[in-house]
Amino acid sequence: MSDTTAGLLQVGLLLVALGVAYKPLGDYMARVFSSEKHWKVERGLYKLFRVDPNSEQRWTTYAAGVLGFSLVSIVLLYLLQRLQSLLPLDLGRGAVAPGIAFNTAVSFVTNTNWQSYTPETTLGHFAQMAGLTVQNFLSAAVGLAVAIALVRGFVRSKTDRLGNFWVDLTRGTIRVLLPIAFVFAIVLISLGVVQSLKAGVAVTNPDGSGSTIALAPAASQEVIKELGTNGGGIFNANSAHPFENPNAWTNLIEIFLILVIPISLTRTFGKLVGNRKQGYVLLAVMGALQVATMAITWLSEAHAGGPAALAAGGNFEGKEQRFGISLSSIFANITTGTSTGAVNSWHDSFSGLGGGMPLLNMLFGEVTPGGVGTGLYGILVMAIIAMFLAGLMVGRTPEYLGKKLGKREVTCAAIAMLAMPTVVLLGTGAALMMPDTAAAMTNSGPHGLSEVLYAYASTGNNNGSAFGGLTVTNDWFESTLGVAMLLGRYVPILAVLCLAGSLASQRKVPQTAGTLPTTGPLFGSMLTGTVVLVAALTFIPALALGPIAEALA
Repeated sequence: MSDTTAGLLQVGLLLVALGVAYKPLGDYMARVFSSEKHWKVERGLYKLFRVDPNSEQRWTTYAAGVLGFSLVSIVLLYLLQRLQSLLPLDLGRGAVAPGIAFNTAVSFVTNTNWQSYTPETTLGHFAQMAGLTVQNFLSAAVGLAVAIALVRGFVRSKTDRLGNFWVDLTRGTIRVLLPIAFVFAIVLISLGVVQSLKAGVAVTNPDGSGSTIALAPAASQEVIKELGTNGGGIFNANSAHPFENPNAWTNLIEIFLILVIPISLTRTFGKLVGNRKQGYVLLAVMGALQVATMAITWLSEAHAGGPAALAAGGNFEGKEQRFGISLSSIFANITTGTSTGAVNSWHDSFSGLGGGMPLLNMLFGEVTPGGVGTGLYGILVMAIIAMFLAGLMVGRTPEYLGKKLGKREVTCAAIAMLAMPTVVLLGTGAALMMPDTAAAMTNSGPHGLSEVLYAYASTGNNNGSAFGGLTVTNDWFESTLGVAMLLGRYVPILAVLCLAGSLASQRKVPQTAGTLPTTGPLFGSMLTGTVVLVAALTFIPALALGPIAEALA
């Protein structure tokens, strides 16, 4: 079977699997977040933490819950790493250095999962399971809760209540993430993904010398790493490691896990607002942008220039032979189109244009289809911007889903939209001015610029994938990338929750002959154009100096 045929077959199987899961999972999540009944285990947790599950919160209280919970999570995860030598299953690896511990704690709590350390030599199994894996669940559930709060803002009328953060967090974890993760962890184990509490296994090399291959409880972390659009690998090679992703079937399942919740949330959105077509148009926009960037990456890697690529029949550098160009290109685009950040190939080895597309996916704001929850509220923010622009063109007060978009709503949407570009461009510019950055870059020129731009785009978007080639272990990168993760995560969340509170306080306005329909091709085209236009106006100068210049060289 040719590489292209294998890729097309995997895409076809992926579309079938997502199509089968779309309606039942989307409808199930709509029921989860609209039900008034609490499970027995949930009531036990509410009682333990003194939460009244029947009380609802204003947006400010909801936001305080998000920030407070995240702050406590960062502190606990930091302490877990610093005290690792006192914990069981530390494997003799000792306390994690303060800078790395801070960066890692921020990274996993913000759903970024950026890793500036070698996991199999830095963290023991207890820290991996009790720290990182737990945050893989909780950080995804936080994003899901914020998205549902924004949807309630559109649904509700003349109220200042958005639901209860603690209830949404608990339900997202227990009713959505845990059951799916449990089932697919068993599936991954059956297909060869490692699950072991041993430190490693001794092997004899062909020359007679001995070495140790690291082992870990990989399957249980791998499944939520993908399902929660987290991305942090339990091994340094991430999803290119044969213990995390041994074959084409596990590769297909992991891609499916990355996409299934973000895509199904468009169905959830349509169900909750009472018009499924509203969700379909968002899904169409997400799909169109993802297909375009994936096709460009695939073609660029399959027909890359240069003597080595021409002799090999494509750019195979940095790619696992069991995946080849097609499966590597698919994975690279999907992991950056969501906030996952897992990798099964070395993005630094992609061609100029091929590597530029994963970068562009993140600069779109990761709405193709985005992460768990973050993709939905990200595309809804862009929809509000699109409706505002349409209103300017026709001289009419914009409205979306029966809610007028006034000064406060558009300001909140603009803040949510501009937070990421501000973090990325300021961080990249400041880093390039630092005298030590040149030594940290493996490459100079356009490719070196792409390495730095990719690092801040990845952290500012809470993606976590690494372009590679950039050493980020000094104090400057550890601290500034950590700040980029925090701002890239919580500034948009605060703006989105403020937007949700403002929308919920309004009464619904009836549709008239002058209301722009938001379920057809016209609105879909406007939304697609807005996403592309915002990214182009913001990042074209930086892209022109990096991947575009490299592609034209």
